[in-house]
Amino acid sequence: MSDYQSRLLSVIPGGAHTYSRGFDQFPANAPQILTSGKGAYVFDPDNKRYLDYGMALRSVILGYADEAVSLAAVEQIWAGNNLTRASTIELEAAELLVDMIDSVDMVKFTKNGSTAVSAAVKLARAYTGRDLIARCGQHPFFSYDDWFIGSTPLTRGIPQNVVEQTKCFNYNDLASLEQLFAAYPQQIACVVMEPATSEHPAPSATHEGETFLHDVQRLCARHGVVFVLDEMITGFRWDLRGAQHKYRIKPDLCTFGKAMANGFSVAAVAGRRDIMELGSIEKSGAERLFLLSTTHGAEMCGLGAFVKTAAMLRERDVVNHIWSYGAKLKSGMNALAAEAGVADYFRVEGIDCSPGYLTLDRDGNPSMALRTLFSQEMVRQGVLMPWIALSREHGEEELEQTLSAVKNALRVYAQALESGWENLLEGPVIKPVFRKYN
Repeated sequence: MSDYQSRLLSVIPGGAHTYSRGFDQFPANAPQILTSGKGAYVFDPDNKRYLDYGMALRSVILGYADEAVSLAAVEQIWAGNNLTRASTIELEAAELLVDMIDSVDMVKFTKNGSTAVSAAVKLARAYTGRDLIARCGQHPFFSYDDWFIGSTPLTRGIPQNVVEQTKCFNYNDLASLEQLFAAYPQQIACVVMEPATSEHPAPSATHEGETFLHDVQRLCARHGVVFVLDEMITGFRWDLRGAQHKYRIKPDLCTFGKAMANGFSVAAVAGRRDIMELGSIEKSGAERLFLLSTTHGAEMCGLGAFVKTAAMLRERDVVNHIWSYGAKLKSGMNALAAEAGVADYFRVEGIDCSPGYLTLDRDGNPSMALRTLFSQEMVRQGVLMPWIALSREHGEEELEQTLSAVKNALRVYAQALESGWENLLEGPVIKPVFRKYN
Protein backbone atom coordinates (compact mmCIF):
# COMPACT_ATOMS: atom_id res chain seq x y z
CA MET A 1 0.00 0.00 0.00
CA SER A 2 1.17 3.54 -0.70
CA ASP A 3 2.32 5.70 2.20
CA TYR A 4 -1.02 7.39 2.75
CA GLN A 5 -0.12 8.19 6.35
CA SER A 6 2.62 10.69 5.47
CA ARG A 7 0.39 12.25 2.81
CA LEU A 8 -2.44 12.63 5.31
CA LEU A 9 -0.17 14.14 7.94
CA SER A 10 1.26 16.63 5.44
CA VAL A 11 -2.11 18.22 4.70
CA ILE A 12 -4.33 17.46 7.73
CA PRO A 13 -3.24 18.21 11.32
CA GLY A 14 -3.24 14.83 13.01
CA GLY A 15 -3.86 13.08 9.69
CA ALA A 16 -7.63 12.88 10.18
CA HIS A 17 -10.53 15.12 11.11
CA THR A 18 -11.26 13.17 14.29
CA TYR A 19 -8.44 12.22 16.66
CA SER A 20 -10.02 8.79 17.15
CA ARG A 21 -9.22 8.10 13.49
CA GLY A 22 -5.55 9.04 13.90
CA PHE A 23 -2.72 6.63 13.12
CA ASP A 24 -1.79 6.51 16.82
CA GLN A 25 -5.12 4.79 17.57
CA PHE A 26 -4.43 1.71 15.43
CA PRO A 27 -1.75 -0.98 15.15
CA ALA A 28 0.89 -0.57 12.48
CA ASN A 29 -0.65 -3.23 10.22
CA ALA A 30 -4.07 -1.56 10.10
CA PRO A 31 -5.11 0.04 6.80
CA GLN A 32 -3.80 3.60 6.68
CA ILE A 33 -6.79 4.81 4.69
CA LEU A 34 -10.14 3.41 3.54
CA THR A 35 -12.04 3.88 0.32
CA SER A 36 -15.53 2.53 1.04
CA GLY A 37 -17.80 0.51 3.26
CA LYS A 38 -20.66 -1.87 2.63
CA GLY A 39 -22.72 -3.67 5.26
CA ALA A 40 -20.38 -4.60 8.11
CA TYR A 41 -17.23 -4.31 5.97
CA VAL A 42 -14.77 -1.60 4.93
CA PHE A 43 -12.30 -1.64 2.02
CA ASP A 44 -8.83 -0.21 1.52
CA PRO A 45 -7.38 1.14 -1.77
CA ASP A 46 -6.16 -2.36 -2.67
CA ASN A 47 -9.76 -3.54 -2.28
CA LYS A 48 -8.84 -5.64 0.76
CA ARG A 49 -11.93 -6.23 2.87
CA TYR A 50 -12.07 -5.89 6.66
CA LEU A 51 -14.91 -6.87 8.96
CA ASP A 52 -15.43 -3.63 10.86
CA TYR A 53 -16.33 -3.04 14.51
CA GLY A 54 -15.48 0.67 14.43
CA MET A 55 -18.61 1.47 12.38
CA ALA A 56 -17.53 5.04 11.67
CA LEU A 57 -17.03 5.90 15.34
CA ARG A 58 -20.38 4.26 16.17
CA SER A 59 -22.32 6.43 13.72
CA VAL A 60 -23.39 3.54 11.47
CA ILE A 61 -26.07 1.26 12.93
CA LEU A 62 -27.87 -0.24 9.91
CA GLY A 63 -24.66 -1.00 8.04
CA TYR A 64 -22.54 0.96 5.60
CA ALA A 65 -24.18 2.25 2.41
CA ASP A 66 -27.67 1.11 3.35
CA GLU A 67 -29.64 1.46 0.12
CA ALA A 68 -32.90 2.77 1.62
CA VAL A 69 -31.12 5.45 3.64
CA SER A 70 -28.88 6.45 0.74
CA LEU A 71 -31.88 6.82 -1.57
CA ALA A 72 -33.69 8.95 1.01
CA ALA A 73 -30.66 11.22 1.24
CA VAL A 74 -30.32 11.45 -2.54
CA GLU A 75 -34.01 12.33 -2.83
CA GLN A 76 -33.38 15.38 -0.64
CA ILE A 77 -30.25 16.27 -2.60
CA TRP A 78 -32.32 16.40 -5.79
CA ALA A 79 -34.89 18.52 -3.94
CA GLY A 80 -32.21 21.17 -3.47
CA ASN A 81 -30.49 19.99 -0.26
CA ASN A 82 -30.39 23.48 1.32
CA LEU A 83 -33.11 26.08 0.79
CA THR A 84 -33.68 29.74 1.65
CA ARG A 85 -36.39 28.99 4.23
CA ALA A 86 -36.97 25.99 6.50
CA SER A 87 -37.64 22.86 4.46
CA THR A 88 -40.50 20.37 4.72
CA ILE A 89 -38.04 17.58 5.64
CA GLU A 90 -36.72 19.83 8.42
CA LEU A 91 -40.22 20.06 9.90
CA GLU A 92 -40.86 16.34 9.40
CA ALA A 93 -37.59 15.41 11.12
CA ALA A 94 -38.25 17.75 14.05
CA GLU A 95 -41.77 16.44 14.56
CA LEU A 96 -40.46 12.88 14.35
CA LEU A 97 -37.85 13.41 17.08
CA VAL A 98 -40.36 15.18 19.33
CA ASP A 99 -42.73 12.25 18.88
CA MET A 100 -40.01 9.63 19.45
CA ILE A 101 -38.26 10.92 22.57
CA ASP A 102 -40.30 11.09 25.77
CA SER A 103 -38.63 14.19 27.24
CA VAL A 104 -38.52 16.31 24.09
CA ASP A 105 -40.80 19.27 23.35
CA MET A 106 -38.51 21.10 20.93
CA VAL A 107 -35.38 20.27 18.94
CA LYS A 108 -32.68 22.08 17.05
CA PHE A 109 -30.48 20.21 14.57
CA THR A 110 -26.79 20.67 13.93
CA LYS A 111 -24.02 18.72 12.20
CA ASN A 112 -22.04 17.14 15.05
CA GLY A 113 -22.32 16.12 18.67
CA SER A 114 -19.84 18.64 20.00
CA THR A 115 -21.93 21.62 18.93
CA ALA A 116 -25.11 19.97 20.21
CA VAL A 117 -23.75 19.39 23.71
CA SER A 118 -22.19 22.84 23.83
CA ALA A 119 -25.56 24.27 22.85
CA ALA A 120 -27.14 22.42 25.78
CA VAL A 121 -24.53 23.95 28.09
CA LYS A 122 -25.25 27.43 26.71
CA LEU A 123 -28.98 26.95 27.19
CA ALA A 124 -28.42 25.82 30.77
CA ARG A 125 -26.24 28.82 31.53
CA ALA A 126 -28.81 31.17 30.05
CA TYR A 127 -31.67 29.48 31.91
CA THR A 128 -29.94 29.49 35.31
CA GLY A 129 -27.75 32.58 35.06
CA ARG A 130 -24.84 30.48 36.35
CA ASP A 131 -21.45 29.62 34.87
CA LEU A 132 -20.12 26.33 36.26
CA ILE A 133 -20.58 22.90 34.69
CA ALA A 134 -20.52 19.53 36.45
CA ARG A 135 -19.60 16.75 34.03
CA CYS A 136 -19.15 13.04 34.57
CA GLY A 137 -15.45 12.19 34.75
CA GLN A 138 -15.86 8.61 33.53
CA HIS A 139 -17.53 9.60 30.27
CA PRO A 140 -14.79 10.11 27.71
CA PHE A 141 -16.00 12.85 25.38
CA PHE A 142 -18.69 15.51 25.29
CA SER A 143 -17.41 18.27 23.00
CA TYR A 144 -14.39 19.71 21.23
CA ASP A 145 -15.20 23.08 22.82
CA ASP A 146 -13.07 24.52 25.59
CA TRP A 147 -15.59 23.98 28.40
CA PHE A 148 -14.99 20.22 28.03
CA ILE A 149 -11.42 19.95 26.67
CA GLY A 150 -10.27 22.19 29.52
CA SER A 151 -11.26 19.42 31.94
CA THR A 152 -8.87 16.97 30.20
CA PRO A 153 -5.04 17.04 30.20
CA LEU A 154 -5.16 18.96 26.88
CA THR A 155 -5.43 22.50 28.27
CA ARG A 156 -3.07 24.22 25.84
CA GLY A 157 -4.73 27.23 24.24
CA ILE A 158 -7.57 27.34 26.79
CA PRO A 159 -7.85 30.28 29.23
CA GLN A 160 -7.44 29.26 32.86
CA ASN A 161 -10.78 30.77 33.86
CA VAL A 162 -12.48 28.47 31.34
CA VAL A 163 -10.60 25.45 32.71
CA GLU A 164 -11.84 26.29 36.19
CA GLN A 165 -15.49 26.46 35.12
CA THR A 166 -15.90 22.70 34.59
CA LYS A 167 -15.90 20.33 37.58
CA CYS A 168 -15.96 16.53 37.51
CA PHE A 169 -17.99 13.99 39.46
CA ASN A 170 -18.09 10.19 39.31
CA TYR A 171 -20.67 7.94 37.72
CA ASN A 172 -22.84 5.97 40.17
CA ASP A 173 -21.38 8.07 43.00
CA LEU A 174 -24.01 10.55 44.14
CA ALA A 175 -21.84 11.78 47.01
CA SER A 176 -19.22 13.09 44.55
CA LEU A 177 -21.89 15.26 42.90
CA GLU A 178 -23.35 16.37 46.23
CA GLN A 179 -19.85 17.53 47.19
CA LEU A 180 -19.67 19.74 44.10
CA PHE A 181 -23.04 21.31 44.87
CA ALA A 182 -21.89 21.97 48.43
CA ALA A 183 -18.56 23.43 47.31
CA TYR A 184 -20.11 25.70 44.66
CA PRO A 185 -23.56 26.70 45.95
CA GLN A 186 -25.82 28.44 43.41
CA GLN A 187 -22.97 28.40 40.86
CA ILE A 188 -23.57 25.21 38.83
CA ALA A 189 -25.66 25.67 35.68
CA CYS A 190 -25.91 22.05 34.56
CA VAL A 191 -24.94 18.45 35.09
CA VAL A 192 -23.74 16.81 31.86
CA MET A 193 -23.46 13.04 31.60
CA GLU A 194 -24.31 10.01 29.51
CA PRO A 195 -27.11 7.75 30.73
CA ALA A 196 -24.64 4.84 30.65
CA THR A 197 -21.40 3.73 29.02
CA SER A 198 -19.87 0.47 30.25
CA GLU A 199 -22.30 -0.13 33.12
CA HIS A 200 -25.95 0.45 33.89
CA PRO A 201 -26.92 3.14 36.40
CA ALA A 202 -26.86 1.65 39.88
CA PRO A 203 -30.11 1.21 41.84
CA SER A 204 -31.11 4.25 43.87
CA ALA A 205 -30.14 3.98 47.53
CA THR A 206 -33.34 5.73 48.61
CA HIS A 207 -36.06 5.06 46.03
CA GLU A 208 -36.98 1.51 45.15
CA GLY A 209 -37.26 0.81 41.43
CA GLU A 210 -35.25 3.90 40.51
CA THR A 211 -31.58 4.46 39.66
CA PHE A 212 -28.61 6.76 40.08
CA LEU A 213 -30.02 8.82 37.21
CA HIS A 214 -33.17 9.57 39.20
CA ASP A 215 -31.04 10.51 42.20
CA VAL A 216 -29.09 12.96 40.03
CA GLN A 217 -32.32 14.37 38.63
CA ARG A 218 -33.72 14.96 42.12
CA LEU A 219 -30.48 16.61 43.21
CA CYS A 220 -30.50 18.89 40.18
CA ALA A 221 -34.13 19.88 40.78
CA ARG A 222 -33.38 20.66 44.43
CA HIS A 223 -30.51 22.97 43.48
CA GLY A 224 -32.05 24.54 40.37
CA VAL A 225 -29.55 22.85 38.05
CA VAL A 226 -30.33 21.78 34.48
CA PHE A 227 -30.00 17.99 33.99
CA VAL A 228 -28.45 17.16 30.58
CA LEU A 229 -28.18 13.62 29.20
CA ASP A 230 -25.82 13.17 26.26
CA GLU A 231 -27.23 10.34 24.12
CA MET A 232 -24.76 10.55 21.24
CA ILE A 233 -23.83 6.90 21.75
CA THR A 234 -26.78 5.46 23.68
CA GLY A 235 -29.45 7.00 21.47
CA PHE A 236 -31.00 4.50 19.04
CA ARG A 237 -28.76 1.71 20.39
CA TRP A 238 -30.09 1.21 23.93
CA ASP A 239 -33.67 1.81 22.76
CA LEU A 240 -35.42 3.49 19.83
CA ARG A 241 -36.56 6.16 22.28
CA GLY A 242 -33.12 6.49 23.79
CA ALA A 243 -31.52 5.13 26.93
CA GLN A 244 -33.64 7.63 28.83
CA HIS A 245 -36.70 5.59 27.87
CA LYS A 246 -35.04 2.33 28.88
CA TYR A 247 -34.09 3.77 32.27
CA ARG A 248 -37.41 5.64 32.65
CA ILE A 249 -35.85 9.06 33.14
CA LYS A 250 -36.74 12.43 31.59
CA PRO A 251 -33.81 14.87 31.48
CA ASP A 252 -34.29 18.60 31.08
CA LEU A 253 -32.16 18.59 27.93
CA CYS A 254 -30.72 15.78 25.83
CA THR A 255 -28.49 15.45 22.80
CA PHE A 256 -28.42 12.93 19.97
CA GLY A 257 -26.21 12.18 16.98
CA LYS A 258 -24.05 9.35 15.60
CA ALA A 259 -26.42 6.46 14.80
CA MET A 260 -29.50 8.66 14.27
CA ALA A 261 -28.79 9.05 10.53
CA ASN A 262 -26.64 5.95 9.84
CA GLY A 263 -23.46 7.88 9.18
CA PHE A 264 -24.91 11.05 7.70
CA SER A 265 -24.07 14.25 9.55
CA VAL A 266 -27.00 14.93 11.88
CA ALA A 267 -27.02 15.80 15.58
CA ALA A 268 -29.58 17.45 17.82
CA VAL A 269 -30.07 19.30 21.08
CA ALA A 270 -33.58 18.84 22.44
CA GLY A 271 -35.67 19.01 25.57
CA ARG A 272 -38.08 21.00 27.67
CA ARG A 273 -39.94 23.80 25.94
CA ASP A 274 -39.25 26.43 28.61
CA ILE A 275 -35.50 25.93 28.18
CA MET A 276 -35.34 25.33 24.42
CA GLU A 277 -37.52 28.32 23.58
CA LEU A 278 -34.84 30.64 24.98
CA GLY A 279 -33.46 30.35 21.46
CA SER A 280 -36.77 31.38 19.88
CA ILE A 281 -37.58 34.76 18.30
CA GLU A 282 -41.36 35.12 18.56
CA LYS A 283 -41.64 36.48 22.11
CA SER A 284 -41.58 40.23 21.69
CA GLY A 285 -39.35 42.04 24.17
CA ALA A 286 -37.66 38.89 25.55
CA GLU A 287 -33.86 38.99 25.74
CA ARG A 288 -32.47 36.87 22.92
CA LEU A 289 -30.20 33.84 23.16
CA PHE A 290 -28.18 33.16 20.01
CA LEU A 291 -28.56 29.39 19.58
CA LEU A 292 -27.04 27.26 16.81
CA SER A 293 -27.44 29.50 13.78
CA THR A 294 -25.72 27.37 11.12
CA THR A 295 -26.10 27.37 7.34
CA HIS A 296 -25.88 23.60 7.10
CA GLY A 297 -27.46 22.59 10.41
CA ALA A 298 -30.66 21.42 8.72
CA GLU A 299 -29.07 20.14 5.51
CA MET A 300 -31.82 18.15 3.86
CA CYS A 301 -29.91 15.01 2.85
CA GLY A 302 -28.95 14.27 6.45
CA LEU A 303 -32.45 14.87 7.76
CA GLY A 304 -33.89 12.66 5.05
CA ALA A 305 -31.40 10.00 6.14
CA PHE A 306 -32.51 10.42 9.77
CA VAL A 307 -36.20 9.98 8.93
CA LYS A 308 -35.49 6.86 6.89
CA THR A 309 -33.04 5.47 9.48
CA ALA A 310 -35.68 5.78 12.19
CA ALA A 311 -38.12 3.85 10.01
CA MET A 312 -35.56 1.16 9.20
CA LEU A 313 -34.64 0.75 12.87
CA ARG A 314 -38.26 -0.14 13.57
CA GLU A 315 -38.84 -2.31 10.51
CA ARG A 316 -35.67 -4.36 10.95
CA ASP A 317 -35.89 -4.66 14.75
CA VAL A 318 -32.32 -3.37 14.91
CA VAL A 319 -32.13 -2.61 18.62
CA ASN A 320 -33.06 -6.14 19.63
CA HIS A 321 -30.62 -7.51 17.07
CA ILE A 322 -27.60 -5.62 18.39
CA TRP A 323 -28.46 -6.51 22.00
CA SER A 324 -28.64 -10.19 21.00
CA TYR A 325 -25.51 -10.12 18.85
CA GLY A 326 -23.56 -8.28 21.54
CA ALA A 327 -24.51 -10.85 24.16
CA LYS A 328 -23.36 -13.70 21.91
CA LEU A 329 -20.14 -11.90 21.04
CA LYS A 330 -19.32 -11.24 24.71
CA SER A 331 -20.04 -14.82 25.70
CA GLY A 332 -18.05 -16.24 22.79
CA MET A 333 -15.00 -14.03 23.29
CA ASN A 334 -14.91 -14.69 27.03
CA ALA A 335 -15.20 -18.43 26.43
CA LEU A 336 -12.25 -18.27 24.05
CA ALA A 337 -10.24 -16.31 26.59
CA ALA A 338 -10.88 -19.04 29.15
CA GLU A 339 -9.92 -21.69 26.61
CA ALA A 340 -6.64 -19.85 25.90
CA GLY A 341 -5.90 -19.55 29.61
CA VAL A 342 -6.00 -15.73 29.57
CA ALA A 343 -9.41 -15.06 31.14
CA ASP A 344 -7.77 -13.16 34.01
CA TYR A 345 -6.04 -10.84 31.52
CA PHE A 346 -8.49 -10.47 28.64
CA ARG A 347 -12.23 -10.12 28.98
CA VAL A 348 -15.22 -8.53 27.35
CA GLU A 349 -17.48 -6.54 29.64
CA GLY A 350 -20.08 -3.83 29.44
CA ILE A 351 -23.66 -3.54 28.30
CA ASP A 352 -24.66 -6.10 25.67
CA CYS A 353 -25.58 -3.58 22.97
CA SER A 354 -22.23 -1.82 23.43
CA PRO A 355 -19.61 -4.17 24.88
CA GLY A 356 -15.92 -3.43 25.31
CA TYR A 357 -12.79 -5.49 25.80
CA LEU A 358 -10.18 -5.13 28.54
CA THR A 359 -6.51 -6.00 28.07
CA LEU A 360 -4.60 -6.52 31.32
CA ASP A 361 -0.98 -7.33 32.05
CA ARG A 362 0.30 -9.96 34.46
CA ASP A 363 -0.25 -7.59 37.38
CA GLY A 364 -3.86 -6.99 36.38
CA ASN A 365 -3.22 -3.44 35.15
CA PRO A 366 -4.66 -2.12 31.87
CA SER A 367 -2.08 -2.52 29.09
CA MET A 368 -2.14 -0.44 25.92
CA ALA A 369 0.66 -2.62 24.56
CA LEU A 370 -1.45 -5.76 24.88
CA ARG A 371 -4.47 -3.93 23.46
CA THR A 372 -2.36 -2.97 20.45
CA LEU A 373 -1.15 -6.54 20.06
CA PHE A 374 -4.68 -7.94 20.18
CA SER A 375 -5.86 -5.37 17.63
CA GLN A 376 -2.84 -6.16 15.43
CA GLU A 377 -3.64 -9.86 15.40
CA MET A 378 -7.30 -9.18 14.62
CA VAL A 379 -6.29 -6.98 11.67
CA ARG A 380 -3.98 -9.76 10.49
CA GLN A 381 -7.09 -11.90 10.11
CA GLY A 382 -9.19 -9.24 8.44
CA VAL A 383 -11.07 -7.88 11.46
CA LEU A 384 -10.83 -4.20 12.39
CA MET A 385 -11.73 -3.98 16.09
CA PRO A 386 -10.46 -0.74 17.67
CA TRP A 387 -13.55 -0.98 19.91
CA ILE A 388 -16.86 -2.81 19.53
CA ALA A 389 -19.69 -1.00 17.74
CA LEU A 390 -22.45 -3.17 16.32
CA SER A 391 -24.78 -2.87 13.35
CA ARG A 392 -27.72 -4.72 11.81
CA GLU A 393 -25.31 -6.18 9.27
CA HIS A 394 -23.32 -8.05 11.90
CA GLY A 395 -24.88 -11.50 11.55
CA GLU A 396 -24.05 -15.12 12.20
CA GLU A 397 -21.39 -15.27 9.47
CA GLU A 398 -19.68 -12.21 10.93
CA LEU A 399 -19.89 -13.66 14.44
CA GLU A 400 -18.24 -16.87 13.29
CA GLN A 401 -15.49 -14.96 11.49
CA THR A 402 -14.90 -12.75 14.52
CA LEU A 403 -14.65 -15.62 16.99
CA SER A 404 -12.26 -17.47 14.69
CA ALA A 405 -10.05 -14.38 14.57
CA VAL A 406 -10.28 -13.92 18.35
CA LYS A 407 -9.21 -17.53 18.92
CA ASN A 408 -6.05 -17.00 16.88
CA ALA A 409 -5.37 -13.56 18.36
CA LEU A 410 -5.59 -14.88 21.90
CA ARG A 411 -2.97 -17.52 21.16
CA VAL A 412 -0.53 -14.69 20.46
CA TYR A 413 -1.87 -12.81 23.48
CA ALA A 414 -1.10 -15.79 25.71
CA GLN A 415 2.39 -15.94 24.25
CA ALA A 416 2.90 -12.24 25.05
CA LEU A 417 1.83 -12.78 28.65
CA GLU A 418 4.30 -15.63 28.92
CA SER A 419 7.35 -14.15 27.23
CA GLY A 420 6.61 -10.45 26.66
CA TRP A 421 4.94 -8.44 23.90
CA GLU A 422 8.01 -6.57 22.67
CA ASN A 423 9.02 -9.09 20.01
CA LEU A 424 5.45 -9.69 18.89
CA LEU A 425 4.32 -6.12 18.23
CA GLU A 426 5.10 -4.80 14.75
CA GLY A 427 4.93 -1.09 15.50
CA PRO A 428 4.34 1.48 18.24
CA VAL A 429 1.87 1.06 21.06
CA ILE A 430 -1.54 2.73 20.65
CA LYS A 431 -1.73 5.94 22.69
CA PRO A 432 -4.66 7.50 24.54
CA VAL A 433 -6.32 10.41 22.74
CA PHE A 434 -6.35 12.59 25.84
CA ARG A 435 -2.64 12.80 26.66
CA LYS A 436 -0.64 15.91 27.53
CA TYR A 437 2.21 15.27 25.10
CA ASN A 438 2.56 13.49 21.76
